[in-house]
Parts: sequence; C-alpha cells; structure tokens
Amino acid sequence: MASAAEQLAANFNMGVFSKATELKQRIWFTLGALVVYRLGTYIPVPGIDASVMNEMMSQHGNGLLGMFDMFSGGALRRMTIFALNLMPYISASIIIQLMTAAVPSLEVLKKEGEAGRKKLNQYTRYLTVFIAMFQAYGISIGLESMHGTMGPAVIDPGWFFRISSVITLVGGTMFLMWLGEQITSRGIGNGTSLIIMAGIIANLPSAFFSVLELARTGALSPLFLLVFFVIAVATIFVVVFVERAQRRIPVQYPKRQVGNRMFGGDSTHIPLKLNTSGVIPPIFASSILLIPATLTSFAQNAPSWVQWISGQLAHGQPLYMVLYAALILFFSFFYTAVVFNPEETAENLKKYGGFVPGIRPGAATAKYFDTILTRLTFFGGAYLVVICLLPEILISDYGLPFYFGGTSILIVVSVTMDTITQVQSHLVAHQYEGLIRKSRAKGRR
Repeated sequence: MASAAEQLAANFNMGVFSKATELKQRIWFTLGALVVYRLGTYIPVPGIDASVMNEMMSQHGNGLLGMFDMFSGGALRRMTIFALNLMPYISASIIIQLMTAAVPSLEVLKKEGEAGRKKLNQYTRYLTVFIAMFQAYGISIGLESMHGTMGPAVIDPGWFFRISSVITLVGGTMFLMWLGEQITSRGIGNGTSLIIMAGIIANLPSAFFSVLELARTGALSPLFLLVFFVIAVATIFVVVFVERAQRRIPVQYPKRQVGNRMFGGDSTHIPLKLNTSGVIPPIFASSILLIPATLTSFAQNAPSWVQWISGQLAHGQPLYMVLYAALILFFSFFYTAVVFNPEETAENLKKYGGFVPGIRPGAATAKYFDTILTRLTFFGGAYLVVICLLPEILISDYGLPFYFGGTSILIVVSVTMDTITQVQSHLVAHQYEGLIRKSRAKGRR
C-alpha cells in the first residue's frame, strides 16, 4: 500500500514542479557539478603519453583495471586528474564503518549523534588522503614500467614525475570528495553516488554502439540482440522491484500519563530492506577475484601454476562463477551484520517503551530481528548472485562490454531511484508549505 507521501507525489504535474523554485535550483546545481566532473575526466596528468595508457587498458582492461575504469567514467583509461575517482573515499568510508563495529572508541563516537558523525567523517577524510596517496604512488610506479608499441607511457620518469602525479591524483580525488559533499548539501541526491553513476552512464552510449557494431559485423545474431535487450529491461524491472521491497515489522508504544496529559499509544514499523547490503557485496567480491588475474597479466614470467589459477579466475570460468557467488553471499551477510545490530535495535526499543506485538522485549525481540534479517539477507544475496552472474555469462561468452555488468546496473538503478525519491520529497514539502501559507492567509482574512 502506498504511503500518503507517495499518493500525494503521484498527483503532481509539471505546473507544480515549475513552482518549486528551490528544487529547480538544486537540480541545476547538481547538473552543473556533474558537468564540472565530466570536464575533469579529460584533463590529463602531466608527463603521460595517453595513447600508451589506452593501449595498456585495451590489453589488460578485463580485470581490476577495467572495473576501476568503469567507476571512474573512463578517466583511468585516459589517465586524467580524476583517474582515482572516489574509490579511495569509498574504501575509507567502508573501512571506518567496519571499524565502528570492532573498535569500542569508534562505536562510542557513532552513538554520540551529530558530533560523533562529524568526527567519523573527519577520520574518513584523513584515511582517504592516505589511501589516495598510496594508490597514486603505485600508479606512478606502474606507469614508469609501461611500454607500448609507440614507446614508454611516461615521457620523463623520475621522482619529479612521481611527486607531481601523486599531488595531481590525490588533489583530484579530494576535489571530487568536496564536490560530492556540495551536491549532497546544496543539490539533489547523494553526491558520491551521483558522481559514480555519471561516470558509468557517460560510457553507456559507446558500449551500446559497440554491441550494435558486433551485430553489424555478424559476431552477434539479431535474435540474440533482441533477447539481450529484453533481458536488460527485465533485469531493470527486477532490480527496481527488489530494491523497493521491504519487511515492515510493526512496533507499538504504550500510553503513559504525565500529569493530566496522555502521551504515547502510537503504532509504527521498522522497515527492513530485502537487500540491506546494497551494491557493496558485488564490488568486494569482484575486486578480490580480479586481483590475481590483473597481477599475472602484467607479470612477464609468472610460474605455470600461477597462470593456471589466473586462467581459472577469468570471466566466465566455472571456478570464477562459484567463488563469485559464494563471496557475494558472504559479504551480504557480513555487511548486513555491520550496518544493522539486532541487539542494539531491541535495546533501544525497550529503552523507549516500544515493543513488537507478540514478542517479549529484550533478548526475544533481538532474536526475532536476527531471524527475520537472516532470511531477508539470504534472499537478498541470492538476488544479487542472479543479477551479477547473468551479465558475467554474457560478457565472457559473447564479448559484451564491461559496462553491462550487474554491478553497474545495480548502481545506476539504485541511485536513480534514490534521486527520484528525494525529488518527490522536495515536491511534497513544497506543496505542504503552499497549503500552510494558504491556510494562514485564510485565517488572517
């Protein structure tokens, strides 16, 4: 059943949207910030021969580098100032989030409200700088060892190139982190997610035309092309349905009398999403599995057993598929356990007098939450496995572009849904403000 806000948002028209001045300003600001980001993906790092880097990506772009290039919107392939994109910031955020469940001092900060959140954000920024410096230095060293058919990738290797590359790449990541925060506060939607989605969408047209080119040359049959687009549309529908699916646990608060006034007696619910972990499990799983193949692709004289393992972990291989599915399920349970604590939730309910009908407060409620969450996580993990393995088969067997992978589909659809939800929230707030102003005007008359 749709909520009151959803029913109200369904009745909006363009006339209502045109009157929402603040919303339009936020949308224009977001679009302008994304244009700045896309322009930055074409500003090269000084001292790099971009043609050699593009050649290297063409040879080794099916591994970890290909996934990073997808998230950076092609900036890594062109070796621009935004080559690292927001991956160091995302890694730092996940590490800090995991540490809050393991380090007592960070767990205390998490419970301190707004002040603790600001402190954790500050730690995340510091860790982002460290990770970005480490990755930027590794990239500069790797670039100096790259040689293509047209010569070396670095025009003038040495410490000056390494230091300038580290400063440039770290500066680009910090600028994108700041830009994402500005979009979140002054624009519409989550800035970090929108920047990553913009990079993926920017390369979808070229991926789409490459699929059409494969069909034109006869590498793909027209029937397969039709089936592929039907599967793509069906996958998007499934992702939208599952990402909106949630289990609502009813919660009641008893009535209590304070003086002559009666408080409480409300009924609400705790929404538990079917896919609580989001897109994190596929990213973690693919990153781990692609590391051996990426390292051996650059190794000149790797042992035969290492090359055999790398071959078995290539896209489409049975061992890769089995491990990919197992890791997705593992990280689904692991990340869900980090972001949702049944004991803490049950304790908070008991503290404020809330209870689940038919369940005793305290340990029994925590066990009830844990049982429901385990079932939801299993089905959510199975959904992620299906969504991610199906594109892997198409990519490996039919040579489809990397941008049609399950991770990219999940990111684009999830971020789009979140942005639309925020637009609807702003429209609902705008209409409520208009109704309040009208009622006040009638009261004065």
